[in-house]
Amino acid sequence: MDKMLLGRYINGESLIHHLDPRGKLFLSFYFIVIVFLCNNWETYVLMAAMVMLFVKLSDISLGFFIKGVRPLIWLILFTVLLQIFFSSGGQVFWHFGPFTITDQGLINGVFVFCRFVLIIFMSTLLTLTTTPIEISDGLESLLKPLTKIKVPVYEIALMLSIALRFVPTLMDETTKIMNAQRARGVNFGEGNLLKQIKSVIPLLIPLFVSSFNRAEDLATAMEARGYHGGEGRTKYREQEWRKNDTLAVILFIALTGALIFLRN
Repeated sequence: MDKMLLGRYINGESLIHHLDPRGKLFLSFYFIVIVFLCNNWETYVLMAAMVMLFVKLSDISLGFFIKGVRPLIWLILFTVLLQIFFSSGGQVFWHFGPFTITDQGLINGVFVFCRFVLIIFMSTLLTLTTTPIEISDGLESLLKPLTKIKVPVYEIALMLSIALRFVPTLMDETTKIMNAQRARGVNFGEGNLLKQIKSVIPLLIPLFVSSFNRAEDLATAMEARGYHGGEGRTKYREQEWRKNDTLAVILFIALTGALIFLRN
């Protein structure tokens, strides 16, 4: 079973590691928005080159990013197939009932695949180079203006931080349970769809029990430390906006201009 990299952090001293988490969060979301500006090969090549530059600057092996794609490969392929079989326009290569394969459908399928991979790479880069607590603090800082309209910003950031910590833990727990089930003779991924669904059911109960136990332990630990909400709490690590963060923003502005130019 491929390990999901969401929530995992790799310690490092690279340029990307030292960027302000607020900037990394904002630019990661901004990247997901501007990737939808891509509408031809030139724009996708430009975005891929930019992502590869960030991967290089992070000093993290490309293999980690490829592992981030693997757990979602079936979702990506399903979406690509929908684009291939149901897109219209262009030269028709094959037609049967509601299914049609055209040259435009094939191009759209490739573009959707590239879009998914680019977004996953950027999201993986964010979590691999930013600790969960930095992501939580960065999100809280970005959403702080919403406290004026009574939005519980600190609680939202806390829930995100806990979720990011729990995802890799639960994935590891799932792997352990699956290995224990295999030792008892359970075969995962074999047989028809119904048999595969039945083989997954024995995983759910121990996984839910483990999740509730961990949540209860966390609640007890927070209560023992006198947690009473975010009001009046100070920060151990102060966030500081540096010159490199400004340069990163300028780079994304230039990237946006280049995309608008190339798509036209």
